[in-house]
This record gives sequence, structure tokens and C-alpha cells, in this order.
Amino acid sequence: MERGVQRTASPIAGGKAIDTAASADGHAARYAGRSKARFLIVFMLFLVTTINYADRATISIAGSSIQKALHISPVEMGYIFSSFAWAYVIAQIPSGWLLDRFGSKRVYACSIFFWSLLTAVQGFVAALPVGVAFATLFLMRFLVGAAEAPAFPGNARLTATWFPTAERGTASAVFNSAQYFATVLFSPIMGWITHAYGWPQVFYAMGALGILVAALWVKTIYAPRQHPLANEAELRYIADNGAMVDLEDRQVAKERRAAQTHTKNSGTHGRHALAQLLKSRMMLGVFIAQYCITTLTYFFLTWFPIYLVQERHMSILKAGVVASIPAIAGFLGGLLGGVVSDRLMKHGFSTSTARKVPIVVGLLLSTCMIACNYVDNQWLVIGIMAAAFFGKGIGALGWAVVSDTAPKQASGLCAALFNTFGNTAGITTPIVIGYLVQGTGSFAAALVFVSVNALIAIICYLFVVGKIERFELAE
Repeated sequence: MERGVQRTASPIAGGKAIDTAASADGHAARYAGRSKARFLIVFMLFLVTTINYADRATISIAGSSIQKALHISPVEMGYIFSSFAWAYVIAQIPSGWLLDRFGSKRVYACSIFFWSLLTAVQGFVAALPVGVAFATLFLMRFLVGAAEAPAFPGNARLTATWFPTAERGTASAVFNSAQYFATVLFSPIMGWITHAYGWPQVFYAMGALGILVAALWVKTIYAPRQHPLANEAELRYIADNGAMVDLEDRQVAKERRAAQTHTKNSGTHGRHALAQLLKSRMMLGVFIAQYCITTLTYFFLTWFPIYLVQERHMSILKAGVVASIPAIAGFLGGLLGGVVSDRLMKHGFSTSTARKVPIVVGLLLSTCMIACNYVDNQWLVIGIMAAAFFGKGIGALGWAVVSDTAPKQASGLCAALFNTFGNTAGITTPIVIGYLVQGTGSFAAALVFVSVNALIAIICYLFVVGKIERFELAE
């Protein structure tokens, strides 16, 4: 941001104070009157990610009703929960390539439209015979996962494009906190819709809302140099301070691809970049840690409302409302983690320290959920889960780390690979918890499983990742 006026004594001038305010004034003048278009961008990322996670959560809010209607066991429900992540993971690398080739605006707009349409279609499953309904619901969740694959890599690209380094942690935290805000806002609404009108109506309503948001996206998202609300001062400010302003410029991207076709390794450029990313100790540590952190996300996103209904004996309506309390804590923790991280950077701490301190402290706090195995009071359980969700929110800075480390030549690919590792937890977590619940008759072992993953993520950041810096691809 603007720097303060400084005065120093010059030995050449015989100790007479030399006013060095001129350079600071010139710095301020260079960015004077800058616009705030980047804040509209992060608002849209927050809005779209809220809809994204709300659509993922439809199945968990309606889960108990669906289990009864379709006579589904916990293990079978675990497989339905995981079906989303199977396709989501498989489609990550192709979606990263699409984002690098066609840009975030177009690819992301198609993604929003199709995942919303497929969400609406799931409501029609209720009219099918039970056996067919189970298979169809699994397939629809699978296709929703494929459609949503470009979302978070697109978020990372747009954040790297629009935000200087010292603002990137907060920007990433804002869109990442949408996963909690989605639960805060939509869990009570979806719980009420399920209670009052039946579970199919949840899917119809969320699908229609998503299609409207897709239209809004097309009207508001542009590359920095093409955005009608961004002036030259803002472009200079973000470019001078670490934003990759030409990353989303289609003409620049076209020229970069043309240049790559004339290099010897043009045919293997993607595989070459992928191999280097997987061989990097720093990047591999970040990827594995994200898998462990996302295990916490998928517990709250899939099994948590069912945990409240079956283990804590709450009604679906009450569970929908109560589930929003830990989500509020997670939302606040998510924002706090980003703000603290950026504040540390502005006070001179290294990128490594600024990112790792909130991650380690937050994830350590999230392990307190194990205490729920030793208490019976419903509100005490909710309080403990709120503390765990708050800690998980503070520690969810993985996307900021990706924006700090992704190579410029393959930012979409790197973000997609990061998301592939992370959302593999969406495959394993619901299934593992399903088997644990069916095998033990309770969620006690499931809470231990989730907490152990938080500890592994801490170990990765402390002992594997090392210095956090921009990864450079070798030619």
C-alpha cells in the first residue's frame, strides 16, 4: 500500500537531514485514484463458490430423507457422497488445461451453468424406482463433480491475475471462506425446504439459482486490462506488486501458445511441467497437506448433518439450523486466517512464516473435535465442533500458497493438480467414514480419523514443504 514519509541523515551533506519523501510521494502519485475493480472480482469468486458448495451440500442436508426414501445403508450413502469427488478429481487436470487455453471467464461460466443444471435434474430421481434411483443419483452426482472441476483452479488463476502478493492471502481466504458461508446461509434454508416440501425441491431451487449466477458471471468477469471498471492506476498497482495481469489476456495466451509450438518440447510441455511439479518436495508437501485438510472439509460437507441426526438425535430441521453454527465459526476463521497471514507479510515476515503460522495453529485447534466423543450435551458438542471448524478455517490457506508457488507457465495445471490431491479426500473420506460408522455403530472412530489427517497436514508444512516461493519450471 502507500508508504509513509521517511527522513534520513546523509553523511555527504554533513549530517543535514535529506528529505526522502519525494520517492514515497512519487510512489503514492503513481497509484493515486486507483479503482477497486479487483474487489468486485473477489466478491464474484465468493458468490460463485458459495453456490458451488451449497450445491455440493444439497445431498448431505437431504441425506437422511434420501436414505429413508431409497432404503440406503451408511456404506451405500458413503459411495453416493464420494461419487461427486471421483469425477471432480478425474476432471481436474483436463480442466486446468482448459483454463490455460481458453481462460477462466468462458470455462468457468460453462462450469457454473452445467453443474447447476445437473443439480436441478437430481430432484427428478424421486420419481424413479428405488434401484434405478440409486444408480441415477450416483451418476448425477458424478457428473456434477465433473462440471465443478474448473472452479477452484479458476479461482486461483483469477486471484493470481488480479491481486498483488500482499493481498492474495486475504483474497484467497475470502473465496475459500465461502464453503462455510454456504452452510451458514443455505443449511437452514435447505433444511426447511426438505421439512416443508420434500427433498427433491432442494435440488430444483439450487439449480435455478446457479443458472442465474452463471449469467451474472458473464457480465462481471474480465481480464484486468479489459475490465471496464479498472483504471490505469489500479493496473499499475497490481502489476508492480506481484499480480500476473496478463494471465487471463486471451491474446497474450495465444501468443504464448504459439511460441511454445516452436520449441523442441512443445508436444510434451504439459507432461514435462507435471513431472517437475510432482518431483518438487515443496509442491508435493503442499499437495499432500491439502489432501489431509480437505478430509476435514468433506466430513463437514457430507457426514456432519447426518452425525447430528443419527448420533446426536436432532431432527432434520434442527440439524439444518444447528449445522450453521460451526459453519459461522469456520467462516470467521477463514477470513481471520487470510487477514493474519497478509498482516504478517506486511510486517516483514517471510511468505513461509506468514502462511505456515496460521495453517499450523488452525489445524492444531481443529483436532479438538475428538473431545466430542467424551461429552453428551448437544450444545457442548456444537461448541466443540464450532471451535474445530474455526481452526480449520484459519488453516485453510492452501489456495494462497498455490497462488504464491504456481509456475507462471502452468498456473492452471498446478492449481488443478493441487485440487486433484485435495479432492481425492472427497473419494476416500465419505467411504471410510461410512465403513467406520457401519462397522462400529457410532461416529467416534470417524472423528479420530479426521483429526489424524489434520495432524499429518501440520507435519507436511513443518517438515516437508520448506521455503514457500514461486516454483520455476526448467526448460
